[in-house]
Amino acid sequence: MECVFVGVGEAFDEYLGNTSILVRAGRATALLDCGFTAAHAFWKLSDDPLGLDVVWISHFHGDHYFGLPALLVRSIEENRTKDLVVLGMAGIRAKVLALMDLAYPGTLAKAGFNIGFIELSPSEHIEIKGIRFSCAEIGHSRPCLAVRLDFQGRSLFYSGDGRPTDQSLDLARGCGLVVHEAFGLEPDTPGHGTVDGCLEFARRAEAKALALVHVQRQVRRERGPEIRARLASAEGFRAFLAEPGQRFEL
Repeated sequence: MECVFVGVGEAFDEYLGNTSILVRAGRATALLDCGFTAAHAFWKLSDDPLGLDVVWISHFHGDHYFGLPALLVRSIEENRTKDLVVLGMAGIRAKVLALMDLAYPGTLAKAGFNIGFIELSPSEHIEIKGIRFSCAEIGHSRPCLAVRLDFQGRSLFYSGDGRPTDQSLDLARGCGLVVHEAFGLEPDTPGHGTVDGCLEFARRAEAKALALVHVQRQVRRERGPEIRARLASAEGFRAFLAEPGQRFEL
């Protein structure tokens, strides 16, 4: 299993694209979140963009799913024929179809491939192309689901946006890589993770590695060395501030 950091930024960072993770597992690929800027970066970094199998959407904020029209319409223009699964919480089909109708009305009718919308709840799991997807609620300003991907003994956890919960901790236990949003350094950041909180989360989850993403743009630029120093001091697991285009092998 390989993780490619398509984007690592928050919603409005002019230098770092929206957080989006491309996961390769055997012959299957999944894109975790697809915000405003993610589709263009995905096309640049993917070895086989038309071979994408699954798009996971953690929640309905623009920097996590407003890139879907660009992804889908370019796929149509590039004559994609392979079916695609869009996976997310309840309402995923209606949200994406409404977004497509606003962005490019009528375009989906031209698609030469099927889009399967699948809703996933924390009480369920699903296997797609050999990858098992499980999810848990996380503490954000609107409903958001963290997700875990398991494939042939390898596992990856992605938080989406939000503060850790008991449920998300259980989901992350034993993962080879935890990718977690850490919006700031302050100890109490409503609706978001923090650097120290994520370090503690990874330690309690007994993760092998922790990658921080979605750091508030000014915090990352002005206090990046401090963040990296805290991560370097982690004991028992590797911790790093993810960079766009970076690859991590599990």
